Amino acid sequence: MMNMPRSLTRIGVLISGLLALATLLILPNLRVQAADAATVTFSLDFPKSDPEHYSISLASDGHAHYECSARISRESEDQENYETDFEFSGATRDRVFALAAQAHYFSGKIDSGNKKLAFTGAKKLTYKDATRNSSAEYNYSFLPPVLELTTLFQTTAATLEFGRHLTYFHRYQKLALDDELKRMEDEATHGNLSELQSVKPILQEIYEDPSVLNVVRARAQRIMEKGKTASSAP
Repeated sequence: MMNMPRSLTRIGVLISGLLALATLLILPNLRVQAADAATVTFSLDFPKSDPEHYSISLASDGHAHYECSARISRESEDQENYETDFEFSGATRDRVFALAAQAHYFSGKIDSGNKKLAFTGAKKLTYKDATRNSSAEYNYSFLPPVLELTTLFQTTAATLEFGRHLTYFHRYQKLALDDELKRMEDEATHGNLSELQSVKPILQEIYEDPSVLNVVRARAQRIMEKGKTASSAP
């Protein structure tokens, strides 16, 4: 067998050394990322409401998942299971995890314990990372970080529900888009919606659809502009 030239041997040794060095540099970063990965999940179950169940899971990288069981539309009794992925704005993501820390990662009791308060749905907050996995259930909480998280997640869910309805109407009932967008614009103006950028794809579809009335397309554009302004706010 012929001996391999020394130059090729040196190159092979050099490549092996570089690969080993790259592995040493990359692995610690992967471990840090895995250790830093965390998720906050909010869920609500409220029979006979619409939706009667939903949950939002937010990862520490800003990626989020929404799922619900709800009527296909306000005019229908037919149910559907709906899921969508979206991205939280950076400021809101950071706020959620800061509030979770202030609430001690939901490791203790957070419910007010006041049985005289009206039932507003069975709520649950869950925190999970490499070292923690804790959750707490409640109807109403007096804890400021839990109150803020509840409002934030519920107003985000309201936005996503508008997105779900708009997707249905755009596909099957375009004449209903105007009323739905009017309601959405009004809710956004009064501060009852969060993370408007989460439904930008359907708003963009409506805006770019020449078969939709111009007044409807203009309303969709205004809501998208509100989402840009909100997501860029400090």
